[in-house]
Amino acid sequence: MNFDFNKYPYPSTRRVIFGREGMAATSSPYATSAAAKVLLNGGNAIDAALAASITLPVVEPTGNGLGSDMFAIIWYQGKMYGINASGRSPKNISIDELINRGCKEMPHLGANVINTPGLIGGFMKLHEKFATKPLDEIFELAIKYAEEGFAVTPQIAYLWGEEIKKYRDAKNACNEKDYDELLKTFTIDGNAPKAGEVFKCQDFANTLREIRDTKGESFYIGELAEKISKNVESLGGFLNTDDLKNYSPCFVEPITTNYRGIDVWEIPPNGHGISVLMALNILENYEFKNRDAKTYHKIIEAIKLALTDAKAYVSDPNDMQITVEELLSDEYAEKRRKDITDFAQIPKSPLIKSSDTVYFATADKYGNMVSMIQSNYSGFGSGVVVPNTGIALNNRIANFYFEKGLANSLCGGKLPYHTIIPGFLTKNGEALGAFGIMGAFMQPQAHVQVLMNMIDFNLNPQAALDAPRVMWNKDNSVDVECDFSKDFIEELKSFGHDVNVIDDFKNMGRGQIILKNGDVYMGATEKRTDSNIFAY
Repeated sequence: MNFDFNKYPYPSTRRVIFGREGMAATSSPYATSAAAKVLLNGGNAIDAALAASITLPVVEPTGNGLGSDMFAIIWYQGKMYGINASGRSPKNISIDELINRGCKEMPHLGANVINTPGLIGGFMKLHEKFATKPLDEIFELAIKYAEEGFAVTPQIAYLWGEEIKKYRDAKNACNEKDYDELLKTFTIDGNAPKAGEVFKCQDFANTLREIRDTKGESFYIGELAEKISKNVESLGGFLNTDDLKNYSPCFVEPITTNYRGIDVWEIPPNGHGISVLMALNILENYEFKNRDAKTYHKIIEAIKLALTDAKAYVSDPNDMQITVEELLSDEYAEKRRKDITDFAQIPKSPLIKSSDTVYFATADKYGNMVSMIQSNYSGFGSGVVVPNTGIALNNRIANFYFEKGLANSLCGGKLPYHTIIPGFLTKNGEALGAFGIMGAFMQPQAHVQVLMNMIDFNLNPQAALDAPRVMWNKDNSVDVECDFSKDFIEELKSFGHDVNVIDDFKNMGRGQIILKNGDVYMGATEKRTDSNIFAY
């Protein structure tokens, strides 16, 4: 028998999962199992989220790594908390310095695009404030999978193959050493692991133990920090020991808008979750009854406007030239709503880039819930892996602008415009649940569509995730999943959209939802990845 583990020619149905005492939803069955084990052993939702968080770099390295950034919204003992664990740019980087190195535009890969990693710092801050379980228990399965191996899941094997080819091509194009360690560490006999093939990495396991035993200090001021900075320096990059030593995650107040009686929450800038709230505010005054092309035309146009403005204004909060309150005001929404016509418009727009991220949610019997997301930005990130550690470093510098004088212009010691966004819902001051969909600039677009599926069209959480999506790219170019009918596609074209029908859903987002109804949780997971739900 010769199976294709990414080919499923017949429709199948996933159903909403219910549970009373706990739930975990992640993009990997291994991470879900790690969270489940902690919950079953008496841990709370934060313990479970941290177990998933530290497992995902091992089992889904195509979407995140130990060099990632992280954001989370936590509902704990009836109160909401947000954490921003994104890193600042290296203090010595600048547009002029990149130009001196021969760059004509913002580089996307290599040692020059590494931002200070925030995941481990944020992880430890959450553990210190909310966790009930020791790090030994939280790290247990992550270390086991790294040391003893795990069978690679189908979608991740597919992405892994694409990523290894990408970095190998980059190495062949520039003949530099930046990608050597990645191609050594994350391959088996020089090739990406196939679906069902067992992958393990002893160096990764050793690094996890070092992080666990030092409570993350080694990553920023100890042995691992020295290894990271020396490796980046040897490749000509900017990140150094001072950048790592001075890193500190911070708790933030989530921002919100009310959409048809539901309070939708996002992390404030430097993340672009605000664009979700801006789009919902624009759409609030319309009445939508059907998921038809006319409705989607307005959704696409609202998303265009919100993303365009977010790209113009969102940056390090210290550099923003307009306030969050102004962007979420009724006046802003009304002004932008008037820009929507019956024909597709072309705003000044960014080129939408795909990237890879992991989102996950957890809940416990005490009513605590976590919405959490982490990412290296693009696949294995910069392509730089620190020798003998398994640490893949991010390429988040690529989110800055290679042009001076803008809110998000690159300079040293600055937070970038950030694409990863966890979401949360409340009603009348009570938690409704956690939701999120990974996928760079697809994330806010998917947030809007999935929320509208539930709120406007009354689709249950699983159906809301299963429903086909659209993604605005640039100008009037829109990707549309092939699950939409031919009539829908033709009508959407009649509104002036340049429609690309796609059957490869890898860039259309991968989401998880856990909602609370009384004392019962309901969970839904993404058909577009290897995810599953644990409930008890």
